Amino acid sequence: MQKSQFMLRKNLVGVFMLLTFCFVLVGVGLGYRTLVQGAELQSKAENTRTRSVTVPANRGTIYDRTGSVLAVSVSTDSVAVNPSQIKDADLPGVAEKLSAILELDYSAVYERLTKNSYFEWIKRRADFEMIDELKAEMQSDKESKTKTLSGVMLVEETQRYYPKVTLAANLLGFAGIDNQGLEGIEYSYDEILKGVDGSIVTEFDSKNNIIQQAIQEYNQPQDGYNIYLTIDENIQYFAERELDNLMNSETPPKAAAVLAMDPKTGAILAWANRPTYDPNNYQQYDSSYRRNMLITDVYEPGSTFKIITASAALDSGAVTVNDRFYDPGYVQVGSAKISCWRDYRPHGSQSFAEIIQNSCNPCFVNLVQRMEEKQKGTFYKYIDAFGFGQITGLGLQGESKGLVINPDRVTTLDMSTMSIGQSIAVTPLQLVTAVSAVANGGILLQPQIIDHITDKDGNMIQEFEKKEVRRVVSEDVADTVCLMLENVVTKGTGSRAYVPGYRVGGKSGTAQKPGEGGYVEGKYIASFCAIAPVDDPRVVMLVILDEPSSELYQGGQVAAPVLQLIMADTLRYLGVVSQLQDIKTEKIDFKAEQLTSVPDVRGLTVEEAQKVISVAGLNYQINGSGTYIGSQTPASFSQVAVGTTILLDTIGSTDTDMVTVPDLTGRYVREVAEILNAMGLKVKTEGSGQAYEQSPVPGVRVNRGDAITVYFHNNNSVLPEDNLEEPY
Repeated sequence: MQKSQFMLRKNLVGVFMLLTFCFVLVGVGLGYRTLVQGAELQSKAENTRTRSVTVPANRGTIYDRTGSVLAVSVSTDSVAVNPSQIKDADLPGVAEKLSAILELDYSAVYERLTKNSYFEWIKRRADFEMIDELKAEMQSDKESKTKTLSGVMLVEETQRYYPKVTLAANLLGFAGIDNQGLEGIEYSYDEILKGVDGSIVTEFDSKNNIIQQAIQEYNQPQDGYNIYLTIDENIQYFAERELDNLMNSETPPKAAAVLAMDPKTGAILAWANRPTYDPNNYQQYDSSYRRNMLITDVYEPGSTFKIITASAALDSGAVTVNDRFYDPGYVQVGSAKISCWRDYRPHGSQSFAEIIQNSCNPCFVNLVQRMEEKQKGTFYKYIDAFGFGQITGLGLQGESKGLVINPDRVTTLDMSTMSIGQSIAVTPLQLVTAVSAVANGGILLQPQIIDHITDKDGNMIQEFEKKEVRRVVSEDVADTVCLMLENVVTKGTGSRAYVPGYRVGGKSGTAQKPGEGGYVEGKYIASFCAIAPVDDPRVVMLVILDEPSSELYQGGQVAAPVLQLIMADTLRYLGVVSQLQDIKTEKIDFKAEQLTSVPDVRGLTVEEAQKVISVAGLNYQINGSGTYIGSQTPASFSQVAVGTTILLDTIGSTDTDMVTVPDLTGRYVREVAEILNAMGLKVKTEGSGQAYEQSPVPGVRVNRGDAITVYFHNNNSVLPEDNLEEPY
């Protein structure tokens, strides 16, 4: 009996100890979960009970400078499912309906329906027709007893829409499926445009139903800011219209682009590329169509770079506007010979204005030689000052710095070819920015593509004002070069860029494309860069044609006509007053002296000589009382400033009835006729406009009564020399 009681007590003690151990174990476990894992477990419980639905912020709108919408976010429906709410037996039917309506692969839809999740996208931003059909199907299913589509839901989202389709597409870029910027303005300014998403936090019960009495937490989204570009929709249209006409012609180039800038502010007015694409359907285009060649591509600018060389030479003091230069047809630099495009008939003696007008390569090489003789490294100082070899600071991704030979490795030949736009590669944006510095009085401005930024209510967030980088040349030098460029259009190879009623200056460029082992035969980049009006610049414009496919490939032949059409509409649109009165005077108001050739009036009567000298734009002083002119000072064919007084000494008689043929180059038909008639010569004209060639050549002695044949070209014709222009 005692043994039995002892065993009972022993068992009770064992049970008590076991229970005590269990209670301790449970207590420790509860303590661990409460004190150590409490926060984590609470979070998991809340995540199971609550779910957060993202409320997307509206992406900011992109406008042009006038307030016209270029990119906007619009509401659209996306299709999603909650797989947990779809019964297994209904899966095949639901998958079949969704794949048929949304035009998706059945197996891909079925795979999403069978996932162990509460939310799966089926089709983002579906077409309106698809959504309407699905809504009808969902309403029918709701009214039926089966309710097989109860797990299907429509989610309102925003989609980026570009109402102008391809207009400025390469600049704007596009936004992806989640409204994130992927290229262009959309990418570079994504942080400004995208805003901050909000959310709605909702509680669910164990059966996955919303708890109606529960408090929903709503975090309001912050919409993105709106961006106003400096682009003008109308000028952009002018540029793209002409590029489309060019690309749809019988001989389209491989690619083409137009860039226009307001030189007074650095604001970009037009940014056009071809080929281009529709950013609403960017997936349908090859990536090459989306290339933003105005900042990513570099090219040898050819003769358009001579604007920079001329400005540097004048500003450095290495030359003056009154210096004379001589063109023998070529210049020897070491073992290399750099030819002029007119080496078959060299330009000979020329003024500074004439070497720009004639785009004479040997003389531009001489400009760099004079700069380097004055102080080594001068030319590179200006190349750097004008911004070449550096990004412009525009703010778009993918901008190239260009290619400039390291000063420590540059050779004399490199420097010589750089003077004419070879051995240096620039972006179109760099060139337009640099030329704009010449157009605005010598100050390099940072190019601007954003005018201002506002919030969704139109309140100003940030306004972009013009930013001066540095002065690169003096105001007098800039104004002088700018005005001299007018001669290129009125008298030189840029005649096809002439805009009736306006004073346009510019420079053509024709450069061979480099390849492996040197330049590629037959592949060129033709360009024309213009400033208008030259006396009060409002626009700097560059047109580039990559690999023109016709027999004509020079910039003055193929790029200038495109620029002329765009520039004409742009100047009229900007309200620039027609300068017809200035054009009728047939004079350029150079701040530097405009030079002209002194005609040979020896042997003419005093009355004849007076008329010839006056028509040539010169004054005269008669010495003596004779009937004929015996001598003159300065001598015939001297280059003097317009308005210079010519001293004419008279004689009583002359023993010859011969006269010297004057230089008629650049003169208009009326002037030519008046001069030759006054000299007793007949005139035979070919063409119209301005004289570019004559027979006999200037300086030949002919008899009175002989006929002089003079060849003219108008502003839409092509000079014979253009057909022989070398790729510089």
